[in-house]
Amino acid sequence: MSTVIWWVRRDLRLTDNQALHAAIAGGDQVLPLFVLDQRLLESSYTGAKRTAWLFAGLAALDADLRSRGSRLLVRCGNPADVLAQLCRETKATAVFAERDYSPFAVRRDAAVSSALPVPLHLKPGVTVHPPEMVHKEDGNPFIVYTPFSKRWRSLGQVRRSDILPAPQMVQTPGEPQGEAIPTAPHLPPGVPFAAGEAAAKQQLSNFVMGTKAPIFAYRRLRDQPGADGTAQVSPYLRFGMISARLAALAAYEAIERADDEDMAEGDARKSADTWLAELIWREFYVSILHYFPQVRGSSFRTEYDRMDWHNDDAAFAAWCAGRTGYPIVDAAMRQLVTQGWMHNRTRMITASFLVKDLLVDWRWGERFFMQHLVDGDPAANNGGWQWTAGTGTDAAPYFRVFNPILQGKKFDPDGVYVRRWLPELAHVPDEFLHEPWQMQTSDQTKAHCILGKDYPLPIVDHHAARERVLAAYSAVKAD
Repeated sequence: MSTVIWWVRRDLRLTDNQALHAAIAGGDQVLPLFVLDQRLLESSYTGAKRTAWLFAGLAALDADLRSRGSRLLVRCGNPADVLAQLCRETKATAVFAERDYSPFAVRRDAAVSSALPVPLHLKPGVTVHPPEMVHKEDGNPFIVYTPFSKRWRSLGQVRRSDILPAPQMVQTPGEPQGEAIPTAPHLPPGVPFAAGEAAAKQQLSNFVMGTKAPIFAYRRLRDQPGADGTAQVSPYLRFGMISARLAALAAYEAIERADDEDMAEGDARKSADTWLAELIWREFYVSILHYFPQVRGSSFRTEYDRMDWHNDDAAFAAWCAGRTGYPIVDAAMRQLVTQGWMHNRTRMITASFLVKDLLVDWRWGERFFMQHLVDGDPAANNGGWQWTAGTGTDAAPYFRVFNPILQGKKFDPDGVYVRRWLPELAHVPDEFLHEPWQMQTSDQTKAHCILGKDYPLPIVDHHAARERVLAAYSAVKAD
């Protein structure tokens, strides 16, 4: 019987897995393999929460495979060496995997292809439409989101018939043996996501199903970190516990249901379409990283590599710890280090504060996020940071500086989010919550929050910091 290897990477699922589907069609037996690559596990961009969540996802995938007569083989080492050795052991005739687009993945896959005695077949799946399909008429990549989005949408919507069902059985050889799936001491207790394909499908279903589904209020609630108004499927997309096509299908079907039922005079449809647009943003950043891999280490707009960053270590440490004195910033940072996740609005607020208020190089923040985010994705994280910093493609203008006080008042007006993550401000009146330094001493005593003791005073004056950063950016543009 012929054997092929399904090399699992960012596709920890059985449903709508094009690499697995091709592997089953390409051999009598399929050997699922995950390689623990120390270059990734020990990278300065890797964090304990995401690693632990990955291990939990591998265990869930193994359980799903075992229920179908298969198993997940795990081995440690360089993928080129591991796969070449496994091909010799099993006399495998081919290796199938889902194509990835990060610079590291591209280099790794080229090395593996050269080392293998059999073909390496890379299949789509990380995105709905591969980057090489979404380009200008002249073949060049888009560097602005809106035309990218229009082209992406023109390629046709996902239909239910496009989704590949999970196989009923996966015939796998009994040999060879591998490592036990590693486990962290425990999945960090603050992480609010259960790992695995079943959990991913449930999370998506909770967001899109029913006439009162959160997706139909997405436009209204998506910027409120204190509300449960977002899908929170990004960790599952990060590791492919759910496919990009299935997520897009959920959006398209929600749009169609909203049209059919004429909910809220069209607002429901706009909300569902807005969520689809966020999925397209994810694919836009994958495309940018694919065609411009240098953005992992430098600004897309290269002139900003000349920025005179202040890079104060103490200020950066205060930002990391959620001790800046600006409540919306501090609440978000404490959520990040506790849960390994952060609301998208607060990702923009905290990034703007680090870069614009503290004048710290965006790459410092990008790395810190990657060290803590369960959904930390090289493309999306880099794209988001460069957008906020004004250094990237399709970026926010350099003179856009989020005011953390106004952002807090606008998007957390009742203080639900801030009070959840900053219990020391629990009794601070609403009128002072987003600028507690305005409280008189008597107010501080009454609120059980003495500034400088229970909660820090602001580490920087926002208005002065704004003038400083605008001068720094202007100096670069004047060169």
